[in-house]
Amino acid sequence: MANLTTAINGTDIKVFDATTNILIAYAQSGTLNVNMSTRDISNKESNAWAESMEGQRNWDVSVDGAYAWQDTGATPLTNGADDALNSYILTRTSVVIKFGSVVATTGNIYYKGTAWLTAFSVSAPTEDTATYSISFTGSGALTQTVA
Repeated sequence: MANLTTAINGTDIKVFDATTNILIAYAQSGTLNVNMSTRDISNKESNAWAESMEGQRNWDVSVDGAYAWQDTGATPLTNGADDALNSYILTRTSVVIKFGSVVATTGNIYYKGTAWLTAFSVSAPTEDTATYSISFTGSGALTQTVA
């Protein structure tokens, strides 16, 4: 059973451009998904049960947050959601993503890999906070590093 008194604070897990170590788009939440497909190996000896083996793996990262163009001092943001759109979709440039804890504690884990920004959306509801969502699709291996 997990010791919930040592549960990780979600605020400490962030999504970074691993090349610059800059937080991507000042996210409020981030999700890492890792999947493995299976391949069918069922045959007449399977007694009408499906059988499978390992297949291809893939991963993706999604990030959501408040949509803004300026910081609290009215200075234009330099790594906001619009910058991600311009840097990665409009210029068709991949990015090395780092997903994990920023707390430099022995045993902390982060994941890293090359990805493409594949989706960007902004929601602007009446009398509510505008938000953005962006999705990255991994290209190649995702590696795990333990601090």
